Amino acid sequence: MSNIERTQRAERGGRLVPPVLGRDAGSTLSRRAALVRLGTALPIVLGGLPGFWRSASAAPAGLPLTPADDRFLEDLERTTFRFFWECADPRTGLVKDRSRATEPDAREIASIAATGFGLTALCIADQRRWLEPGQARERARATLRFLRETLPHEHGFYFHFVNWRTGERAWKCELSSIDTALLLCGVLTCRQHFADADIRRSAGEIYDRVDWRWMMQGGPFLLHGWKPESGFLKARWDTYCEHSMLYLLALGANQHPIPAEAWHAWKRPPFEYAGFRYINPRAPLFIHQFSHAWFDFRDRRDCHTDYFENSVKATKAHRQFCLSLRDKFPHFSNDVWGITASDSAKGYVAWGGPPAQGPLDGTLVPCAAGGSLPFLPGECLRCLRTLQDRYGERAWKHFGFVDAFNPATGWFAPDVIGIDAGITLLMAENARTGFVWRTFMKNEEAQRAMAKAGFSEAVPK
Repeated sequence: MSNIERTQRAERGGRLVPPVLGRDAGSTLSRRAALVRLGTALPIVLGGLPGFWRSASAAPAGLPLTPADDRFLEDLERTTFRFFWECADPRTGLVKDRSRATEPDAREIASIAATGFGLTALCIADQRRWLEPGQARERARATLRFLRETLPHEHGFYFHFVNWRTGERAWKCELSSIDTALLLCGVLTCRQHFADADIRRSAGEIYDRVDWRWMMQGGPFLLHGWKPESGFLKARWDTYCEHSMLYLLALGANQHPIPAEAWHAWKRPPFEYAGFRYINPRAPLFIHQFSHAWFDFRDRRDCHTDYFENSVKATKAHRQFCLSLRDKFPHFSNDVWGITASDSAKGYVAWGGPPAQGPLDGTLVPCAAGGSLPFLPGECLRCLRTLQDRYGERAWKHFGFVDAFNPATGWFAPDVIGIDAGITLLMAENARTGFVWRTFMKNEEAQRAMAKAGFSEAVPK
C-alpha cells in the first residue's frame, strides 16, 4: 500500500478512529483503512500471445496431496462456499461483507470485494458440482446483470460497501480501486468458465467501461479511491502490496489502459528475516496472497523478482515469526500459527509480522494459512487440520472457520468475513487443481498485461 506516515489518521463520519478498528455493522472501516493507519498504505482465442501462458497443472510443487488431505480440502472448500451462496442476495448477487459464523444474519451490508470472491466461488462450485446444474450459472448471470445495469459506479469503479439488496452506497464509503479490482477478477473468471453469451457480454462491458487513467489523475500511480463529497483519496498504490492485480488489470485493459511504466514505478522494498530475503512493505500476510488467487505467477518473473517465490518466502518468514512468539503465547507451534488482518476481541486489526505489527495478543487467524496453501501446502495443511482438530466446534462452524480466535483467552470470533473466507476457498482450489489460475488466465487481457509488464519464464534455480 502507499507509503503513508504511521501517524496518519483515518476518519469515520468526521470522527477519529481508535487504534483498534471496529468493523461491525455500523463501521465503515476496512482493512484498507487499518493499513493506512499502520503506514503500509484485490474461452477467448489466445491471439497474439502464443505460448506466453501455460496451463496450470494439478497441485503446485511441494508435498503431494494425500487422499486424506484432499478430503479435508474438499470439506474446507465446500463448507466455506456456503457463505457465498447463503450470504448473497439471489436477485443482486451481492455478497455480504460479513455474517455470523453460525448462520446468515440480518446485516445487509455487502462488499464488492466479497462479491468478487463470490463470483469465483460460483465457478468452483459449478466445476465441482456442489449445486444443481445451472444454479451457479443463473446466480452469476443475475449478479453480472445487476453490476452492469444497476449498481452505481463512477468511471467504472464501484463503492466499497453497498446494501446487498439495493446496491445503495453504505456509510459514505469510498469508491475503491482495489476492491473494484477484486470484483473484476471474479467477473473475468465467470466470463471464462460459463459458456453463456449474457455472462460474457456483461463481463466485457463491466471491465471495458473502467477508466483506469482517471484513477491516476495524471500521476505515475493508481490512487486508492474517490468520494463524491471530497474527491480523490490522497493515498496512492506506490509500494508493493496486494495491488499487483489492480495494475495488471489496468495494463491489459481494452479501454483506457495505463502505460507499462506504471508497473515499474511502485517501490519494492527488500526485507530480511530468519535468512529469508524478500519484498516486504511491513504489512500483513494477506498482501502476499490476494493477487495470487487469480493471476498465475508461477514460473514467471519480471525484471524485479519472482513474485510467487517471494510469497513462498514471505509465508516461511511469517511462520518462523509466529514460532518466535511461543515464549509469550505457548499455543503457537510448528502446526499452530498464522496472523493476518482480522477481527480481534477488541475490533478489527491489521496485524501480523515480521516485523511485529499491531497489538499482538495470541490471536490465530485461519486464513493466514488458508490463503498460503499453494505456497507451503504441507505446512499450511497441517496447520489448518490441527486448528480444526484441536479447537473443534468453537473454531469450525456453519461457514467453516470463524474469522479468528484466541486459545489463551477463550475468545472466538462470532463472525466470518467474506474476503477471508474467499482467499481460503480460492487458494485451496488452486492448491488442489489450479482451477482458478487456469480459468482466469484464459483471459487475453490477463496475458497481455503480464506481457506488457515484462514477465518471462523464470530461470530454474
